[in-house]
This record gives sequence, structure tokens and C-alpha cells, in this order.
Amino acid sequence: MTGLGPLLHAFLVDHLVVQKGLRRSTVSSYRDTLRLFLGFVAADKRSRITSLALADLTFERVLGFLKHLEESRHNHVRTRNQRRAALHTFFEYVATRSPEMLAVCQRIAAIPTKRTPLREIRFIERDDVTLLLARLPRRGVRAQRDRALVQFLYNSGARAQEVADLRIGDIDFGPPARVRLHGKGDKWRSCPLWDSTAALLRTITESRTNRVDPMPVFADAKGRALTRFGIYKIVRRHAAWLDSESAGKVTPHVFRHTTAMHMLESGVEMNVIRGWLGHVSIETTRQYTEINMRAKEAALAACEPPAPDDVDRRRREAWRSDEKFLAWLSSL
Repeated sequence: MTGLGPLLHAFLVDHLVVQKGLRRSTVSSYRDTLRLFLGFVAADKRSRITSLALADLTFERVLGFLKHLEESRHNHVRTRNQRRAALHTFFEYVATRSPEMLAVCQRIAAIPTKRTPLREIRFIERDDVTLLLARLPRRGVRAQRDRALVQFLYNSGARAQEVADLRIGDIDFGPPARVRLHGKGDKWRSCPLWDSTAALLRTITESRTNRVDPMPVFADAKGRALTRFGIYKIVRRHAAWLDSESAGKVTPHVFRHTTAMHMLESGVEMNVIRGWLGHVSIETTRQYTEINMRAKEAALAACEPPAPDDVDRRRREAWRSDEKFLAWLSSL
């Protein structure tokens, strides 16, 4: 039987990175799941993690771990499902390397995903976006960076990690200006930029004193690339006053939803929005049509039956405006 240690190392370093080409953040998610799982198994067995063997990773312990996430760690069902998916991938790999574990791996693969309600998609109204951009500070290096960051999020609809990974070489200042974003699944996509966004990005990159290669577009005071957590904090600092029932807690991802909704309201074709946001499936993009209240209100107004008074008035007006009919009545 293959040792647990070499198997874990091969899964994280070779299978996920080399064979599947997953990004560092995704690999870190797998790593965290396995770290939690191994800690649970070691506690259940009352031994050290270094003493664990592959045979200790049983179906019953996987079930116990998923239950532990919800009941002891109070994780959301979505988190439980994400951990289950990571373990599913790991045990699929185990089955290919250790056939004697096949029966256990098959049982683990059959563990179902728990159903969860669809997430409510929140976005910012156009007037609020305009007000937010107007209220952003204008003086100082950090103020310029934060303004460029917020406007870029709205312009591109990029994910926080995509913004954190953005480098100066990924921007073509044109004209026309555009940016290349490195998204999920190691896929690249291009998005056009407004002239004002390109000007802001040029300003913050040309004024940089601490330069590294490749140079990040959004950096801290030491020239290091902002992390997605740093981007989250900046957005929260400037947009916390926008928190409401409609927008909810404003985060970088809310700007992504906002971009999609405003494009949809402007009549942009669904496939264009899909390509803009980097969705693999058009079904992911269709979810925005379900929450487009303005379109629903317009459709409702178009289908609304006329009031009885309006019907009578229209009939009377049609009767009185028919000159031939009135002339015929006069001839009687």
C-alpha cells in the first residue's frame, strides 16, 4: 500500500498543480480541507497525524468529518459541500494509486451534496455607483489607487483574485484600452476599459517608486501586490455606507454582480456578458435575468390590463372619432 505522506504530496504538488494546472488559491483550498480532515482523523484515532496510515481514512470518518464541520465548527452547508467536493477529488486520486482502497473510495464518492437555497445576488444601483465614485477621496497616492481599484472593479467585473494577480503587462493602454484577466481554470479573457479607467491605471503605475518585476497594478506602500483580502478591506472601507437591504454588504464580488446587472439593463446580449465575466456556462449568466427587477416591472406594466374606466373612455373616443359612422347616423 502506498504511504499516506507520499500520496498527499503527489496529490497536492503533482496532480493538482502539474496535471490539472490549478491555481495556487485553489490548491490552498484543497490543502486546507485535507489539513482539517487529517486533524479530525488523528483526534478520532487518538494518535498523531504523522502516525496515520492510508487505511485510517475510512468512509465512516469522512462522514464524521462532514458532520463535524456543521455541528462542531458551525460551518455553512455550502462550506460542507465544498469540503466534500475536495475530498471526493482526493479519493478519486487515491483510487488510481491504491486499488486496494477502491471500495472505500466508491462509497465516499457516493456521499451526496446537500441541497442549499440559491444565493441571493446583490448589486448596487446606478445612482449609488455614481455617488460612490464621486465620494471617493482624490488626493494622495492611496486615494488614487483606491479610486482606480473601485472603478476598475465596476468597469471589468473582475473577481478579487483576478485583480490581485493583475500585472502592468496585462494592460494595453491603447487606444482602445483593454485588460487581460487570468481567471478560473487557467483561462484568459480580455475586457475593454473606459478612457477614464485607463487614465487612472496609468497614473498609479507610472507614479510607483517601488518597482518589482513583474509589477503589480494594485500594490501596497512597499510595492507588493495587494491580496484579495486587502482588496476586500479597501472596498469595505469606502463602500460600507452603501450597505442596505438591496445591496447587502458591499464586497468586491458585489461589484461583479453590479457590472453584470447594469450591462443586462442596458440591453447587452447574454453571451457578451458571459464572455465579459468569464463564465464557463451560459446558465451561470442567466441567473442575472431572474433578479432584473426593472425588466420584470416593465414586462408587468406592458401586460397590465386597462382599468374599466379606461376601456369605456377608449370605446367612446373610438366611436366619436369615426367620421363615416357619424355621417351615416346623421343621414338617418
